[in-house]
Amino acid sequence: MMGFLQRLINKARLKSPYVFHFNSGSCNGCDIEIVAALMPRIDIERFGMKLVGSPRHADVMLVTGPVTEQIKERLQRIYDQMAEPKFVVAIGSCACSGGVFRGGYNVLGGVDQAIPVTAYIPGCPPKPSAITFGAYKLLEVLAEALGVAPPKKEEVEKIPEPVEVQVEEVEA
Repeated sequence: MMGFLQRLINKARLKSPYVFHFNSGSCNGCDIEIVAALMPRIDIERFGMKLVGSPRHADVMLVTGPVTEQIKERLQRIYDQMAEPKFVVAIGSCACSGGVFRGGYNVLGGVDQAIPVTAYIPGCPPKPSAITFGAYKLLEVLAEALGVAPPKKEEVEKIPEPVEVQVEEVEA
């Protein structure tokens, strides 16, 4: 049976997972959508997720872009620097499978060609709401690994849908 202090620590880890973002050579479309998910409209930080600048402080690594021969070793080294339990999320088609770069002479494929991946969020680029939903699903996995109750489902249902912009053509 887990002690009281360990349960408290595990619950705190679920409420504040630290996230490290690594771009392995993408077109930056997914990076822009990650930033959009951090903005007040979607606000992924309401789940307690905070971006950190070092993998040594991170519980979760977000990876965008395909894995190449040059980046594989660096990605493995960064993964090894993370503390246990560690989770990896592949964001975008390139990180999931190699995307449009697949089949290139230097491209190995998705992130899972270099390190184990916990969750995949496909799309080119994925919407911020999809990234937020993937983050919520990751929190469920983290809760199971830590042996604590997962966050409430209602939090994810509050994610606003993207606003569609109507543009009217003007005749010259």
